[in-house]
Amino acid sequence: MSKPAKTPPKAAKAPAPAVDPYLPDSGNSGYRVSRYELDLEYKVASNRLSGTANITAIALSALREVSLDLAETLSVAKVWVNGRPPARFWASAAKLRIKLAATVPTGAALVIVVRYSGSPRPSETLWGEVGFEELSDGALVSGQPNGAPSWFPCDDHPCTKASYRIQISTDSPYYALANGELLSRRVQASRTTWTYEQAEPTPTYLVTLQIGRYVTRRLPGSAVAIRAVLPARLQREFERDFAQQSQMMELFVRLFSPYPLAAGYTVLVTDDDLEIPLEAQGISIFGANHCDGTGASSRLIAHELAHQWFGNSVTLRRWSDIWLHEGFACYAEWLWSEHAGGSSADQLARRYHRQLAGLPQDLLLADPGPADMFDDRVYKRGALTLHLLRGRLGDDAFFTLLRDWTSRYRHGNAGTEDFTALAAGYTDEPLQPLWQAWLYSTALPPLADS
Repeated sequence: MSKPAKTPPKAAKAPAPAVDPYLPDSGNSGYRVSRYELDLEYKVASNRLSGTANITAIALSALREVSLDLAETLSVAKVWVNGRPPARFWASAAKLRIKLAATVPTGAALVIVVRYSGSPRPSETLWGEVGFEELSDGALVSGQPNGAPSWFPCDDHPCTKASYRIQISTDSPYYALANGELLSRRVQASRTTWTYEQAEPTPTYLVTLQIGRYVTRRLPGSAVAIRAVLPARLQREFERDFAQQSQMMELFVRLFSPYPLAAGYTVLVTDDDLEIPLEAQGISIFGANHCDGTGASSRLIAHELAHQWFGNSVTLRRWSDIWLHEGFACYAEWLWSEHAGGSSADQLARRYHRQLAGLPQDLLLADPGPADMFDDRVYKRGALTLHLLRGRLGDDAFFTLLRDWTSRYRHGNAGTEDFTALAAGYTDEPLQPLWQAWLYSTALPPLADS
């Protein structure tokens, strides 16, 4: 926000409003990024990352200073803005602050180049460790919700979607995976350089980097390209646990709309155990413990795939709308179970309603608060809300609504009010009582016919 003209020069400047009250320290104002180009080098043995980030943006107001989110574990050596060194730059409170040499006018192009290096590590957050994590033999990035600055300078808010080119050089025995299409793989002596292009608009938290001793293969039986990246030792278990991945894709394309990414879908399994699977744009990351040959992770496999529509393509506008990601992906688990001959969505709704009834009734689904963003009640109550909406609309209207939702906001951002407004067009029955009971009240309502 620019300073009012009548403000005395020495007056204290009011703090800028938080970009998102759930993550008040993430995100920046004054510009909008359209593209990131990352040229990275990672040394596995020493956990050393060095890189150059080329960031293309447009000024939304006249700028004399800009800031980027960047973890304090990474040190900045050089900065250029529109081809020139800035007046100065400095790091403070996980921000890279840049004082420009001259004012950049509203609407002007802004090209920021940052050269940096360090030993990256995940950030400690309300939700545990988030970001760039060293594995026993490799590395992974879990970006949700604010882990992106642990490995590159960025404007870290889900509304700032951009395209990406990621070039990563690492030790040749390792496979490096990033988002998008693999454009090239160049082997030079002991190092290999991988270049990926992510064309579709992507928020920073869904950009990832995965490095390990992996093999890769194409999964058969799907019109959408699906590939697997995993340790060679887990190939037999993978064949059992992910045998229905293509059928899940076929079902979700039919129910939700065409798969939203041109480069296809990648399932990566790390050689380490992970507490939970992770979603990224076009990629789902599972731990070795999710690939044990028992088939016990089927619902998680469906859940992560569904995020490619709900969360990755259609992304929340603010973090309080997290149920639009997790409630929808949870309901996709129920739809897959119903399709695959397991418990029906209605049976699962009754089961989880009973479970929720025994838990504290203090969560507001439309605004759960940052500490409870990833509480399991958000997932299950969100799925129950959708199941009741399905009952009100009927299957034809309900799934037409979902396809409308994923098409209308494809590669964009939307909020709870957008979904409820869209749903209103699919019935003559007022839906406000449903929203009030399930989204805007903390008490758990009874199931309509329980």
